[in-house]
Amino acid sequence: MRLNFKKPTSFQEQRIPEASKLAGFAALVNALSIEAPVRRPSCVSEKHIRGSHREEALWTVFDRRYWPGDTFGDHLSFALRHERIDLLVLKRIFETVPAASMAEFVREAPNGKPNRRAWFLYELLIGRNLKKVSDAENVTAIDVLDAEAYFTGKPRLSRRHRVRDNLLGIGRFCPIIRRTKLLTEFIAQELAKKASEIIGRTTAHLAARAASFMLLADSRASFEIEGERPPRNRLERWGRAVVQAGKNKLTLDEIVRLHSVLIEDNRFVHTGLRPDGVFLGERDHNGDPLPEFIGARPGDLTDLMSALLEANDRMMADEIDPVLQSAASAFGFVYVHPLQDGNGRLHRCLIHHVLAERKFTPPGMVFPVSSVMLDRIDQYRTALQSHSGPLMRFIDWRPTPQSNVEVLNDTADLYRYFDCTDTAEFLYACVQRTVQFDLPREIDFLRRHDEALRRIMDTVDMPDRLAKDFIMFVRQNHGMLPKRRRSHEFIKLTDDEVAALEAVIRETFEHFENDNNALDHITTSEG
Repeated sequence: MRLNFKKPTSFQEQRIPEASKLAGFAALVNALSIEAPVRRPSCVSEKHIRGSHREEALWTVFDRRYWPGDTFGDHLSFALRHERIDLLVLKRIFETVPAASMAEFVREAPNGKPNRRAWFLYELLIGRNLKKVSDAENVTAIDVLDAEAYFTGKPRLSRRHRVRDNLLGIGRFCPIIRRTKLLTEFIAQELAKKASEIIGRTTAHLAARAASFMLLADSRASFEIEGERPPRNRLERWGRAVVQAGKNKLTLDEIVRLHSVLIEDNRFVHTGLRPDGVFLGERDHNGDPLPEFIGARPGDLTDLMSALLEANDRMMADEIDPVLQSAASAFGFVYVHPLQDGNGRLHRCLIHHVLAERKFTPPGMVFPVSSVMLDRIDQYRTALQSHSGPLMRFIDWRPTPQSNVEVLNDTADLYRYFDCTDTAEFLYACVQRTVQFDLPREIDFLRRHDEALRRIMDTVDMPDRLAKDFIMFVRQNHGMLPKRRRSHEFIKLTDDEVAALEAVIRETFEHFENDNNALDHITTSEG
């Protein structure tokens, strides 16, 4: 199938590098007028490129000898050989070209690796077999994804194609995670093992107290990310739901149950899958939407959520690294945005669910990843927007009389297929900090606090609650009891006693502040 491969000067609002022609996915998307973002487009230079190719802004520029040719098959082969796999773009290409052209591509080289991969992916994504294409001969089976370039699931052989399906997901919902140097290093650190070792060196009582404080910190931060400061009873109610993570199988009913815990008063918010549109962004002076991102259409939510949960089950059965699985499922959830409200908090709860279900976190423990996300809020938003931002130009919508959004085109596939590499790297960095910093710091704080409390009680006989307050006030005031507290709660203490108790606290917490001050908001007080 010969296409008219034009030579434009720009592609999807990006200027094409000089003396270069579009190749691979970009060339096909341009020639076929396909509505899908190509996130790392390729082009072939008219000149020689040292090292065969180079990165230039968002482009990968290949040496002139890489020019594939002028047919559909030439550029599809180029994409499958040299570019990152993009299931959304592939599906849109498969939907656009005639089935006869795809069949011709397969028959041209029925034993060729790109041809067999394209054939398998076509029938997986489109959901029907290519006519007049016989089952593959008894040739050596190949993997859909290169396990050296991508994180993969356990291979399942398709005898028709002689292709091993090692995707992370299924045809209706499939994340992609590239095997980057950073993710490989994170996995090699064996953070789950380190967390267990830390807990193993801690008494059960101290570990339980640390878990309680970290849970409260995560719950508080998860609301603060959404700009909310709920009362303590609501925090505790949500905390009780989070600590149950992993105890029930992740199903749509379980998600709806968690949503009902989060949204206790459902007079103003529909509980469960939303019946209307949803967007993130601002409103203009007339109250009309100014969306930065629009969630999936209401009519697509049941199938999308069913597919997401099925993909999550596959990743769990294939024993994909738990943090990678949690990133794929939780960020996939927040892109779909299936609820009227609470999507962000449920998305972070799903992270805990997967980590607990896969026994990555110690029993009864919740890593305060939301606290780290709050501290790194700009990075968190960048990670979210790296996927969602480019989708907006492919969503046709209009404002509704209720100042909401109505999507006018078929957008379901925009949420089915996504590269989760950036968000997986971000989440793993958050988990790393909770294991290497937050967990040992919390335990260290509690040990020091208990030691200071014991020494205070040995010096002055005062109620336990008052002694804890003394520690908190002195720590908050850089090692000195505030004058206002001295003249009120602690007016009965002598100056010598105050000085002695201040010295106890400074000595007990020596070096703690300077070395471990990033998350001091987690435990400013006990009780």
